[in-house]
Amino acid sequence: MPPKVIFQEDKNPRGIPKAPFITNVEEYIGGPDAEIEETLKSFQDAIAKYRYMESNLTQRRSSLDEKIPDIKKTLSMVQFLRDRREGKSKAQSDDDLEDDLDEEDESTGSKKPMITTFELNDTLFAEAELEDTDTVYLWLGANVMLSYKLPAAIALLQSKLEVAEASLKTTAEDLEFLREQTTIMEVNTARAYNWDVKRRRERRVKEEGKAVDLS
Repeated sequence: MPPKVIFQEDKNPRGIPKAPFITNVEEYIGGPDAEIEETLKSFQDAIAKYRYMESNLTQRRSSLDEKIPDIKKTLSMVQFLRDRREGKSKAQSDDDLEDDLDEEDESTGSKKPMITTFELNDTLFAEAELEDTDTVYLWLGANVMLSYKLPAAIALLQSKLEVAEASLKTTAEDLEFLREQTTIMEVNTARAYNWDVKRRRERRVKEEGKAVDLS
């Protein structure tokens, strides 16, 4: 007999099937004399599928947890460049930022260049002088870097941030849903196994009773 299809038609918004809770094991497997091995195997297969999906989503959440802070940091920097270029003054709470970034150079009458440091590697930084420009280059991954005007770069980064945060939220919801379904299937497995143990015990007692009567 092939394994039973245990997934319900009900699914969560991302299409993950909901696991059924088996209230009557005997009825589910087809009667008191039905074999239970295939049913138990189907339960284990379902648990394996849920855990596989959970593993993939856990990796996605980890990736998003790293990606979102990077997007926020990049967005903050591009917004700072835009505000500086537009001549807006903002209170700075970071003592490492220069207070005179927008002050004019007395010798030239122009704004002083912005001197900053940027990260080359985890523990390696370099100093750079930023030009007064309305263009930034954004690293898009897969060896792709494109230039954007500041407003376009801000719009792109805000869009990416919104998508990433929404994805993180749905990923967390799916992980919670998967854990619930895995728990349900583990309970189903335990109940089916215990039912089978009880059935075998009752059969053995019955057979022993018959043996006594014959003697």
